Amino acid sequence: MAEDIKPRIRVPQTAKKDEVIEIKTLISHPMESGQRKDSQGKTIPRKIINKMTVAYNGKQVFEAKLEPAISANPYLSFFLKCTASGNLDFTWTDDDGSVYKATQAITVT
Repeated sequence: MAEDIKPRIRVPQTAKKDEVIEIKTLISHPMESGQRKDSQGKTIPRKIINKMTVAYNGKQVFEAKLEPAISANPYLSFFLKCTASGNLDFTWTDDDGSVYKATQAITVT
């Protein structure tokens, strides 16, 4: 299953100093709430992305805590003020402890 979990992020490659940009993320994940039953009537165990964080040059700038009501393939976006060139490090954490990561560089002029 882990190989099916694919984070996608959209960050402008460049920005002007102090420009506010929108960052968009989507992660392919079934987000099973633990309330549905399979064809044999057994409850399908809960398995959701419960946390997402973003660090900009090592400093956390965004955190979201997700609950079972979030749909499959959760999409999140937020705004960031660009102060310096560097990396945005994205981390999604699953109920079972699985961690999915992605990094995107941005150049500030």
